[in-house]
Amino acid sequence: MASRITSIRRAAARDAKRLTRLVRNSRAYQGPYASMVAGYRVGPDYIEAHRVFVAVDAVDDRPLGFYSLVLEPPELDLMFVADSAQGLGIGRLLVSHLREQAREAGITGVRVVAHPPAEGFYLSVGGERTGTERANPPAVMWDRPELVLRVGHSED
Repeated sequence: MASRITSIRRAAARDAKRLTRLVRNSRAYQGPYASMVAGYRVGPDYIEAHRVFVAVDAVDDRPLGFYSLVLEPPELDLMFVADSAQGLGIGRLLVSHLREQAREAGITGVRVVAHPPAEGFYLSVGGERTGTERANPPAVMWDRPELVLRVGHSED
């Protein structure tokens, strides 16, 4: 369903404000997790320096989700899906795209340090739990699950 209404493109500096809004407004970061995204900014400099890809509505180019892949060492730095796009398969589409990008770069696995409520999603797309990233106050006040997304040639 997502692929008929969605395309994925490389993010551009002009997307910075909309991606920042997507992060700051995420329901996943309300309550005790709010401090993690308060004041968070996805700046044009970040977009230009990293491999940031955005899933957009094919009609109006509205961001539905995005991710950032760091190649060295291989890690998913950011991944967010707009609240209004939850349940539409955007997250799965982004993970599939991430695996394709990683495969093209010769990477066999991508580390994910997940937001605790997102662990189930990463497990559902084939992530394997590898450990726990301990809290690092004041930046991160809670432990987070660490996983790996394997990048193969045929399982995606």
